[in-house]
Amino acid sequence: MSRETVVARRYAKALYEAAAQDGRTLETEQELTAAVTALTSDKDVMNFIASPNISEEVKWNIISGSLEGKMSQTVISALKLVIERGRVDILQDMLNSYTKISSDALGIANAVVYTTYPLNEQEQQQVAQEFGDLVHKKIRVNNVIDKDLLGGMKVVIGDTLYDGSLAGKLERLEKSFRR
Repeated sequence: MSRETVVARRYAKALYEAAAQDGRTLETEQELTAAVTALTSDKDVMNFIASPNISEEVKWNIISGSLEGKMSQTVISALKLVIERGRVDILQDMLNSYTKISSDALGIANAVVYTTYPLNEQEQQQVAQEFGDLVHKKIRVNNVIDKDLLGGMKVVIGDTLYDGSLAGKLERLEKSFRR
């Protein structure tokens, strides 16, 4: 595990504890996701934040102006701390760690569902229900389109892969013939 990941986990844990005290863990996760996406998805913003020629105070004044009123003070304070300490490179790891900590504490599992087409809301709910019963947790579905699948779906929950794809079924069938 890299040093940045360890540092990101510490920031995420502190943010989670602050959010839990306010009873806003899921809202904080949504706000942090929006902030990290906004700050890391645009190269110009990242270059601005990473620029050594601009003081951290000036950077923060500009960024906070765009965040004020849109996010809780808890998230704003955490972002300010990360930016002031020049650790913008850990934002995505921090978000990932926060999501894991929050999900574990609330009994939620994140499932990445690979399909050949986008699942509608009803299909996502069905997948969440079936796999929730299987792992005894509430499931949050993230649907990823994988054009390489021939059919069916793959579901990844934590470190476990549930392969219901056509290619996976054919592979298991081939193995059974070899026995």
